[in-house]
Amino acid sequence: MSSSIAATWRHPEFKNAAREMMGIGLGISAWGLVTGVAMVKSGLSVPLALLMSLVVFAGSSQLAALPLLASGAPMWVLWATAFCVNLRFVIFSAQWRMYFGHLPRLQRLSLGYFAADLNYVAFMRRFPEPKQQASDQLPYFWGGASWTWMSWQVPAIIGIFAADRVPTEWGLGFAGVLALLGLALSLLKDRNAWVSGGVACCAAVAAYGLPLRLNILVAIAAAVAAGLLMEHWMPEQEAKP
Repeated sequence: MSSSIAATWRHPEFKNAAREMMGIGLGISAWGLVTGVAMVKSGLSVPLALLMSLVVFAGSSQLAALPLLASGAPMWVLWATAFCVNLRFVIFSAQWRMYFGHLPRLQRLSLGYFAADLNYVAFMRRFPEPKQQASDQLPYFWGGASWTWMSWQVPAIIGIFAADRVPTEWGLGFAGVLALLGLALSLLKDRNAWVSGGVACCAAVAAYGLPLRLNILVAIAAAVAAGLLMEHWMPEQEAKP
């Protein structure tokens, strides 16, 4: 086990992924800091906030759950909200299964814990096909995931302990949104991707009034449907040599 971890750590793709995530990590860190502050200011004790940050490791669901915790909402509402916000990871994991489905279950569970939106986008940009450089895929995943985890947890913990000194009015969480937006735009390389992205944006705005952040799920479903329809009715023509 230790030799396998050391080999992954020394792999060139581990360092490559970590290096690619460094710039994005600045936005993630800002988002994590704000989330740490928000957890304490919503009424959670420091130990509970630390536990939530380390166990949940999902910024969107944490921020969605905090107002419900503060208002004393029923537990089923809290769970339903977190579940709906994180449904996008079902799509992510279904795609990752084609790359890591052969691994032992315990290892796949650990991959699931460290999986994040930005890591998914970066990974799919690096390995668009499951059979492409298969030996490089796991080290690349761990390189990006490790940096993302540290970029989130360290500022979040700082925010938890310094909640009284960091005003939420700074709006640092928007930096995380910009980081995600910049990386997502780099993937829009053809007509189908642009159309799917546009449909997702429109659907998210149109469904913004839905409860439990269901507009995120609506946007994902609309983008997938648009992409499939585009592939079926208007396939991209292959470039001629």
